[in-house]
Amino acid sequence: MPGYTKRKLSGAALEKVSERFKALSEPMRLRLIYALMDGEKTVSELVRETGAVQANVSKHLSVLLDAGVLGRRKQGTSAYYRIIDESIFELCDLACGSIYDRLVAELDQFDATTRS
Repeated sequence: MPGYTKRKLSGAALEKVSERFKALSEPMRLRLIYALMDGEKTVSELVRETGAVQANVSKHLSVLLDAGVLGRRKQGTSAYYRIIDESIFELCDLACGSIYDRLVAELDQFDATTRS
């Protein structure tokens, strides 16, 4: 495949890759990442932006912190979350772009069939 580099990964390395994908496999976590793509935010801001309850947001932020996707800094009584793994931007762009293109193609095909 053009632009693809196959790396030799051990079983332990593949476990780490699997853990990263597990952390990203939850829609709420993806919503949080998407919200943080604009820059760091507090839990309260993320609750408002996602419409989820604080306990749920905190639980998912914890998973993303443990996975090394997010970082946190404390300032006074607030905790600010941000994306620290820059590869998330590329991964989201690739995955979201691919799904977006497929949905547009399906919609175009649907439109073509309904016009016939």
